Amino acid sequence: MTSTSDSVQDHYAVNNLGQSILDTLKSIGKDINALTPTDLAPVDAFHLRGRESTIELARQVRLDSERHVLDVGSGIGGSARYLASEFGCRVTGLDLTQDYSDVATMLSGLTGLGDSTTFQQGSALEIPFDSETFDVVWTEHAQMNISDKETFYSEIARVLKPGGLLAFHDIFRGESESVDFPVPWAGDPSISFLAPLGEVEQILRNNGLHPRHWDDVTQKSVEWFRKMAANARTQGPSPLSLRLVMGDDIAAKIQNFARNLERGSIAAVLAVLEKME
Repeated sequence: MTSTSDSVQDHYAVNNLGQSILDTLKSIGKDINALTPTDLAPVDAFHLRGRESTIELARQVRLDSERHVLDVGSGIGGSARYLASEFGCRVTGLDLTQDYSDVATMLSGLTGLGDSTTFQQGSALEIPFDSETFDVVWTEHAQMNISDKETFYSEIARVLKPGGLLAFHDIFRGESESVDFPVPWAGDPSISFLAPLGEVEQILRNNGLHPRHWDDVTQKSVEWFRKMAANARTQGPSPLSLRLVMGDDIAAKIQNFARNLERGSIAAVLAVLEKME
C-alpha cells in the first residue's frame, strides 16, 4: 500500500528537473556559471505571489548574519537563497522530496551560496535536528500536505530556540467546504489536508507560539492572480516558468487555485509567531 508520504513525493516528482532548469536558463541567454537568486525567481519561488510574498514575510522577521534559519518544505531552495543572499544568514532547508533537495543544492552552488545554504531530505513530522537549534523556522506552502498539524507545529516549536520565531505563509481551509482540484499541492483530495484557521491558531498557542504579526492575504492573492493572468494574455508564457516544476497541467492547477481563493474555499495567511521563553 502506498503511504501518504510516498504519494506526496510522487506528486512533486519531475523527471530531470535540474537539467531542465539549466537547459532553459541557457536557452534564454543566462550564464549558468554566474547565476543570481533573482535569475531563478520565476521557477524557484513556487508559492502564492512568488518572490513578492517572500520579501514581505522577511520584512517581519529579525534576520542578520548571526541567525540560523530552518526552511521547512524548502522545495528547490528559492526562499533559502533569497534569505541567505539578502541578510547573510545561514539557512538549512528540509524537504520531503530528495530530488528537490538535490536540485536546491546544485542551484545554490551555481549562485555562490553553497556555503550559506544546505539542503537535506527529511520529514517535517520528525525534524532531524536537536531541540532549540534554530533562531527562525521558515515555511511557505508545506503544511497543506500534512494531516498531523499537531506534530508539525510541535516539531517546529521543539527545534526553535526560546524567543525564536516561526515565519509562515500558508494556505488554510476557508468558509466554503468545496475545493476544486487539481491545485499546485495536490492532484486530488487524498494528499490535501486543509485545516480551519481557528484549529491551527489553537495548536500554535498550545505549543507556546504567539503571534507578533498576522495578515490575511487572501484578497491580495486574488488580485495577484488577476494581474498574472492579464500579463500572460499580453506577454505570453515565459520559458523559465513554474511549468518546469508543476508539470503540463499547470494551467488547470493555477485556475483552480485562483477560483478557490475567490470563492472563499481557501484562505492565505502570512504570519510571524514567537516561541515564548
